[in-house]
Amino acid sequence: MKTRRPRMRRPASVTDLLGSILRGTPAEMRLKEGRIWEVWDEAVGSKIASHAQPVAFREGTLTLHVDSGPWLQQLTYLKKDLIVKVNEALDEELIKELYLKSGKVRSTAPKSQQAVPRRKLTEEEQVWIKEQAQAVDDPELRAVFERLISRDREHQK
Repeated sequence: MKTRRPRMRRPASVTDLLGSILRGTPAEMRLKEGRIWEVWDEAVGSKIASHAQPVAFREGTLTLHVDSGPWLQQLTYLKKDLIVKVNEALDEELIKELYLKSGKVRSTAPKSQQAVPRRKLTEEEQVWIKEQAQAVDDPELRAVFERLISRDREHQK
């Protein structure tokens, strides 16, 4: 007979943890509103996202910067669809109205990744990193913590 190992639960996301900590406070709403920027590009598609980006949210109204007159006009006709798409991505009806205005739009094109020069750590640095990580009880988490500190140090001059 096989014994079943207990399944490890997937760690909660930082957003979920913050949401549970801030539940019932004004900051909870700010956290929800911040998700608009996270879901925007995927919810509306890359074509629209390359011409219109959220810049502010207040009392149910999302303000978008739109990069040209023709796009401003086109998006005026698509307001209701955009509201539905973003609210669906949020799993909540936060956005009630869109306010469109001409403005600068950040590029949504992926930035090229350039290799950052890394240096070899000294033996003293490696010992110091191990000492810092000893405070973490979980071996997997300790290893992640060590890698994080090491990478940070490797990029310092």
